[in-house]
Amino acid sequence: MTSKIIVSQYISLDGVIQDPVGMENSGLGDWTGPFTRGPHGDRFKHAELFSVSAVLLGRTTYDGFAAVWPRVKDEEGFADRINAMPKFVASNSLSDAAWNNTTVLSGDVVAKVRALKETLDGDILIYGSAGLVHSLMPAGLIDHYNLMVYPTVLGRGTRLFPQGYSLGQLVFIDALPFNDGIVHLRYAV
Repeated sequence: MTSKIIVSQYISLDGVIQDPVGMENSGLGDWTGPFTRGPHGDRFKHAELFSVSAVLLGRTTYDGFAAVWPRVKDEEGFADRINAMPKFVASNSLSDAAWNNTTVLSGDVVAKVRALKETLDGDILIYGSAGLVHSLMPAGLIDHYNLMVYPTVLGRGTRLFPQGYSLGQLVFIDALPFNDGIVHLRYAV
């Protein structure tokens, strides 16, 4: 059975996914910070992580996550889960990944991710990782989009769907309202 790749993004109303928590020095700041997704949103993010077998990240997202998650302790088990589960980081500059249970995918990342989909038992979740997502889109390797839409317009920054990229009609799965005007949209390709 082929694994599905699920892209999970914080996204502004104008489609920006870059630097939602302000750790990338993009000048966009912590644009998700003024909002709280609430307990329903927290439960959704928990269930999303626990429904997959592995996490796939680009280098920038990996660096941010690896600096934070190993030190987090939570009663819900989210940190324990993400720290223990298999993680893959797409990078041609990283040779060794220090975060527990992480494998570096270098070289032809599209071919390596395609092989990973064929061999891994269970679905794969990508958080953020715009460059990686943009590499996998034209190869048809993305199966689902989980978009947590924040009621803010940034006016600039990296967008989920780059200019000139066409995907066609997606299949709507559901829409879930969270706190502070945040809406979670799920689509299948």
